[in-house]
Amino acid sequence: MRVVAMILRTALCATTLLLIGAPAFAQTAPAAASLGGPIVPGVCLLSREAIFANAAIGKAAAARLKKMSDDAQAEIAAERAPIETDLKAFQAEAAKLTPEQRRTRDQALSARLQPLQAKAQQRSSAIEAARAKEMQQIADAAQPVIAAAYQQKKCGLLFDRNSALGGNFANDLTADVVRGLDAKAAPGG
Repeated sequence: MRVVAMILRTALCATTLLLIGAPAFAQTAPAAASLGGPIVPGVCLLSREAIFANAAIGKAAAARLKKMSDDAQAEIAAERAPIETDLKAFQAEAAKLTPEQRRTRDQALSARLQPLQAKAQQRSSAIEAARAKEMQQIADAAQPVIAAAYQQKKCGLLFDRNSALGGNFANDLTADVVRGLDAKAAPGG
């Protein structure tokens, strides 16, 4: 009985984390930006995470992934509810049952739980595959816009903004790339 309850809780927690946490795109500028300093000519910064979070195509992808996640969670929750009801009934009756009856009921609940766990894992894998595909499509669309912003700012070196601990962020290309992607995605863009 405890095994089934533990497996059920573990599977549901893991599924919830995978399904909800899948589209984690947003990140902000480094907190240490107040360190300032001179602009270093030719050295530029970019945050891909901020592009994914702020560009219209990133927001649309996040919305699609959230819907997938919400749908999967609803499906798993609907199938989980009767198993949880039966588990609670089993827990309430367990003291009155013989060890053999407890073992039999525990095995029956475990057998019902296994297909649900497999389905939750399938849904989680499908969401992760969709997330990877969406991220790649956004990265592919962003690459020419990044290259154009890089040339316009006369960059000679491009760093991930999220790796910078401080300094002058005047040569951050992120906002320009987001605007460029949004313009590209707009009708007539």
